[in-house]
Amino acid sequence: MQYRLIKKTGDEISSIGFGAMRLPLKNGKIDRTEARKLIFHAIDNGINFIDTAYLYGDSETFLGEILTEDIRSKVKICTKLPAINVKKYEDMESFLNEQLRRLNIDCIDYYLIHGVDLKNMNRLLKRDLIKFIEKAKSDGKIKYIGFSYHGPKEEFQTVVDCYDWDVVMVQYNYFDENVQASIEGIEYAASKNMGIFVMEPLKGGILAGNMPKEAEKVFRKSNPDKTNAAWALEWVLNNRNVTCVLSGMDSFEQLDENLAVANRTTPMSMTFEDLETVELVKRVMRNSLKINCSTCGYCMPCPQGVNIPECMKIYNEKYLFNHKGIANLYNDVYLFNPKGLINQSFIDYYQYVGGIMGNSGNAGKCNACGKCLRKCPQKLDIIAELEKVKKEFEFPGVKYMLLFVKHVGFPLYKFINKLLN
Repeated sequence: MQYRLIKKTGDEISSIGFGAMRLPLKNGKIDRTEARKLIFHAIDNGINFIDTAYLYGDSETFLGEILTEDIRSKVKICTKLPAINVKKYEDMESFLNEQLRRLNIDCIDYYLIHGVDLKNMNRLLKRDLIKFIEKAKSDGKIKYIGFSYHGPKEEFQTVVDCYDWDVVMVQYNYFDENVQASIEGIEYAASKNMGIFVMEPLKGGILAGNMPKEAEKVFRKSNPDKTNAAWALEWVLNNRNVTCVLSGMDSFEQLDENLAVANRTTPMSMTFEDLETVELVKRVMRNSLKINCSTCGYCMPCPQGVNIPECMKIYNEKYLFNHKGIANLYNDVYLFNPKGLINQSFIDYYQYVGGIMGNSGNAGKCNACGKCLRKCPQKLDIIAELEKVKKEFEFPGVKYMLLFVKHVGFPLYKFINKLLN
């Protein structure tokens, strides 16, 4: 494992950190058996930084259950104050004390103010954030302090300068090099000897897995054996100012691949040809991506039940991956494809958010209340984007077709499939 020094704290941190936001699930809850094995495997292979947050469901409590004293000595724990929920000074102390109980520890190694921009930071400063930080440090409840940033790049340096921060967490990947903190912001924070932690290195998974055909051709021509995820992680780790890349790994396959990348990638190790390859892929992606959503989920929950990240992800994938073919389910059940509407993205949309497999969370349920707008790190006009998604997938009469699929077509498909197998 490669380790990188945070000059301000003196800690050497593994270049890959374990992001505990997307742990493996079972029946909608953390699969504690599998997640425990996964985290212990990560620690056994040199990962010494685990990142969670108050808002990451049951993640803090789960970590408090498994990180026994002997394991705890091997890792640094990072969690975050839910800034969006802070209304008064007392809330900050209450959240911190609750997090200490959840994590079953006396002191948090790295404590971040979660998801701030300049407006939110000013709001917290007016509620005596600095007093809270200094008291928490003097009481021995936190060791180092930082913030995760979700604002425009023009405001980043101002937030950095409002306090003597130890670390910062920023979104950074080859597609989003110049958004939020941007490469210039990362360099500025590094000039102050701050640790730089990177979230969304794969942009919510968009930069891993299958890519547009043109992008796949570019990557395969350069190196047929290197995965798309490896390209993305190497690009981030190539930056000498990056301390640690946080990855939400929910399988051993993902974990082992990330460990391999971290073991072989040192700062400034990518060749000019490698960097040129990534630049060519970036151009292909930019020509295909319709909504700049990283599927982080900060916009959730929606009061109307819209699954905002999934709606946008499926919409993007239709154009990124040029989905045209009819899904197998429809090949088996239907003998027609009306107006070319039944493609893989259409199937995904109604399978995951349209209600075929459970509760509906489709874009058409949006009533433009606007509660999601202030929570979006990308500052997207979510209402307008959901309207695009609605127009793309929710044509007139579709609800009747869905009723047929859910109550006749899908059960018939499962019955036929069972007979054939």
